Amino acid sequence: MQWELIVALVLAIPIILFPVAYVWYINIGGIVAAVKEARGRRVTQGKGSLEKEMEYNTALNEAIKRYPWDN
Repeated sequence: MQWELIVALVLAIPIILFPVAYVWYINIGGIVAAVKEARGRRVTQGKGSLEKEMEYNTALNEAIKRYPWDN
């Protein structure tokens, strides 16, 4: 290889790879933020779910008692 080609490659490769790495960094950061937000929502929705389930079961049992012929 000629030295001009080697110099051109040494200069061109970082110029090409730095923007690619930056875009990957932004994408990975967005994915991580979305996963954290989804986990936070899941934890928030999980609190009080036992009370909601008990309330639903109570309402369901009352409805079943009110309309016994549907069983």
